[in-house]
Amino acid sequence: MPFTAFYDAQLYWKREGRDQAPGLVLLNSIGTDMDLWEPVLPFLRDRFALLRIDTRGHGASTAYPGDWSLAQLADDVLSVATAAGLDSFALAGVSLGGMIAMEAALRASQRVERLALVCTSATMDAAAWNDRIATIKAKGMSGIADLAMGRFLSDLAEPAIRETVRRQLLSMDPAGYNGCAAAIRDMNLIGRIPAIACPTLVVTGSRDASTPFTGHGEHLLSAIPSAAHLDLDAGHLAPLEAAKPLADGLISFCTPA
Repeated sequence: MPFTAFYDAQLYWKREGRDQAPGLVLLNSIGTDMDLWEPVLPFLRDRFALLRIDTRGHGASTAYPGDWSLAQLADDVLSVATAAGLDSFALAGVSLGGMIAMEAALRASQRVERLALVCTSATMDAAAWNDRIATIKAKGMSGIADLAMGRFLSDLAEPAIRETVRRQLLSMDPAGYNGCAAAIRDMNLIGRIPAIACPTLVVTGSRDASTPFTGHGEHLLSAIPSAAHLDLDAGHLAPLEAAKPLADGLISFCTPA
């Protein structure tokens, strides 16, 4: 599958689905890769021209180590979409992916036609992310594994899913995680998202311990003009716990009338 070179990064991506269908770009959370969306794909392939991207520092995407910004991550997405032949598209992202999606919509409003913000936020505790970065620098990925897993999945998650996610988290490049963690720590979205002009769907998980509706989803709904809401019975990584309901919501929202 293709890689796109963009400044200091090599970005891995996959095009799937129907060539002439509406474009839908899928972005992963921090600590996962494009396989986060695997359970949802069977419901989407016949409806969309799908593009999945490994965020820099995640999966097969690499980049020069450092503190990255949401602007860099959004530009990565826009560059890959161009390379994949998608001039305009809907954009769905989980957690960090949703933050990147908001930044991309602000930077390229003429290209991002719709937004689906899945279990995400426009404001996070910067001190907590600083602590997480410091812990990884001192102890590696194992230092934050228990914390992250407690926030990733709910009690509904099957043991095989839980073990797969944990294995992936432990095997990832600590510098890749920390580079994206810095983007979350430093993001400046909450005061800017009222300028998002495209239709937006805010998806929250009733079992989400990381970005619940209260304190996170509610702020997106109040700040983004005319945003719609979908609540799922799921934890933070909703594609792994509520694939069919999430897919149904994306199909309904992202399919042109």
